[in-house]
Amino acid sequence: MFYDMPLYRPPSEGDNLIIQATLGCSYNQCSFCSMYKSKSYRERPLEAVFADIAEAARAWPDASRVFLADGDALGLPTEHLLAIAGRLAAAFPGLTRISAYGTPINLRRKTPEELGRLRAARLSLLYLGIESGSSEVLKRIAKGVTADAIADAIAKARAAGMKVSATVVLGVGGKALAEDHAAATAQLVNRAPPNYLSTLQLRLAADVADGFLARWEDGFVPQGDAGMLAEQRLMLERLDPPSPVIFRSNHASNCLALAGTLPKDRSRLLAEVGGAATSGERLRPRWLRQL
Repeated sequence: MFYDMPLYRPPSEGDNLIIQATLGCSYNQCSFCSMYKSKSYRERPLEAVFADIAEAARAWPDASRVFLADGDALGLPTEHLLAIAGRLAAAFPGLTRISAYGTPINLRRKTPEELGRLRAARLSLLYLGIESGSSEVLKRIAKGVTADAIADAIAKARAAGMKVSATVVLGVGGKALAEDHAAATAQLVNRAPPNYLSTLQLRLAADVADGFLARWEDGFVPQGDAGMLAEQRLMLERLDPPSPVIFRSNHASNCLALAGTLPKDRSRLLAEVGGAATSGERLRPRWLRQL
């Protein structure tokens, strides 16, 4: 089985089959992200992907869910993706779901008809990084898209019948932009709710820290646990999506693990954040926190 390391996948894909359709990330400019800095982006030839699928089918014929790595599988031409989906369906009779990372840029390049065809081929879940709804924060982290573009991408995927699992990075605006970051992110989610919403906390790897900090001419002051919890609280206070959003902050980078459905569980989640901020109880030990 071919895996070009390092290999990344969402936590929820840990028990599923991973097939690398692309290597690296074609954008690869987000200043906080170190995931694919050691790779040059390229699309893998279909023959190589098909060979991996055949080998995986021999080893795991009962696989029912497949995650297409690396970070830019949705950037492949639609016919290319459909060929992979077709080969997966033929190799795995019990296939129920194909998923992939989907950047706002790549999502917006696909037509509604293309997304509909991909959904019919069982590509039904996309993982998308919102990071922030603040225009200033998005500019500082070199996200390459506006909040309007992110909202449009989420709405476009959901209109095609795809589920969207989105992530937000707490602390990415530092102390100076914390309130704008939290409030604007809640506004974006209310406007274009994903099916799932998760928070991560900013942790800069050594190989990207200097580049990230260089974009803050006025200085970047990082948030401690109290600041992270204050951001979480403000965001939860403002989140009132028109359709249910399953919310999680259980990624290992978070100081506090939360789980609920918004807006139904907002009061309970706020109480849990408040309790943790007051007592320090339930906070994840620092030695357990990681990217």
